[in-house]
Amino acid sequence: MHHHHKSRAIAAAAVSAVSLLALTACTASGDSSGESSGASGSDTYTWWDPYPQHTDGSDWQNRVQACGDEAGVTIDRTAYDTTALTNQLLLSAQEGTSPDVVLLDNPAVSTLADTGAIISMDELGFDTSAIDPNLLGAGVVDGTAYGIPIGANTLALYYNQDILDAAGVDPASVTDWDSLNAALEQIDASGSRAITFAGIGTEEGSFQFLPWFWGAGADLTELNSPQAVEALDLWVSWLDNGWAPQSAIQNSQNTAWEEFLDGTVGFVENGTWQVNSAADAGFPTGYITIPAMNGGAAPAPTGGEFIMAPAQNDSARYDVTRQIIECMTTPEGFVQTADTFAYYIPPTADGQAQFLDEHPELEVWVDAVRAAKGRTSDNLGTDYPLISEQLWTAVQSAMSGAQSSQDALDAAQDAAVAATGR
Repeated sequence: MHHHHKSRAIAAAAVSAVSLLALTACTASGDSSGESSGASGSDTYTWWDPYPQHTDGSDWQNRVQACGDEAGVTIDRTAYDTTALTNQLLLSAQEGTSPDVVLLDNPAVSTLADTGAIISMDELGFDTSAIDPNLLGAGVVDGTAYGIPIGANTLALYYNQDILDAAGVDPASVTDWDSLNAALEQIDASGSRAITFAGIGTEEGSFQFLPWFWGAGADLTELNSPQAVEALDLWVSWLDNGWAPQSAIQNSQNTAWEEFLDGTVGFVENGTWQVNSAADAGFPTGYITIPAMNGGAAPAPTGGEFIMAPAQNDSARYDVTRQIIECMTTPEGFVQTADTFAYYIPPTADGQAQFLDEHPELEVWVDAVRAAKGRTSDNLGTDYPLISEQLWTAVQSAMSGAQSSQDALDAAQDAAVAATGR
């Protein structure tokens, strides 16, 4: 590919990447931090990540440096918030100043691979065979892996034990949609709000709807299937019955969580990253996997960052880059990362086993991650954000009562086909 062509592709990708990355799950944003080590030359490797809240001296900073030590180099780490990091990365790819290692939210991987800004794991010489295929999937484009998850987070249902007890609901009885609806009805009858969630018209809304959509057996290439309509009807019925507040239509994941922390709601759909907050709530809490329509765990979308190797003019650097990435992705490495970010589940069987030895109480989250699915999987790649936007638009339209679920999803499917040519 000619260089000028690549630059144009990168510039075009910047736009779609930013809209997609404006948010999904996890980390706080802030100013860039991380001092330059002062060293220069090939013994310094640059590392960019979206964790400005983890400053010099933090466990994360030390963890990154330890992998540099192991490879015999100094790591110069810089942290940006996610949107700034994406822009900076695309710019550096044009200017030939890319970092050696970058971490970014998983839907960005296919966009970056498309522009040539990152190299494949094959080219890096990294063996991906130990990574759970459902988690690796978010970074696979046309059968080739372009990044590795450093861990995964996903969604489940948290509950307020006091409210469930008062309503006579056993959370273990919730195993499919029928039993969930029965529980919600009982909570409502006992005088509490039954459930809340984030239905906002952004990527967060799609992220929260997908477990129900996939759990009904629906597929993102057919937004108006009977299964998709059933999933949307489920959410609409919760609003119509008064089981969920009208605010759910505009809730972000944070505002839904605030409603739950107020102690007035039985269930809330939220992510692994709220485990510590739930433990500190003013009432006893627990969590269950989101049930699929006919039972079992629904596939929830995976959140979390992938580690990637940006393209370098000097390919001799890739050998050390691979060693740094390997250090981050041993079973012990994954568990250390999970302990640094309380909400990260290791993406390999060995890592999960070691993690559960230390944190048996988080088994529900390991189960949820094992059932989870990347949003850009099924080779949707850069079409995913185009489809997702039509999906959240339909969810908004049906929840507000403007259209039936069927009509809203019919319109969404037509628009998605027009946008993607699928």
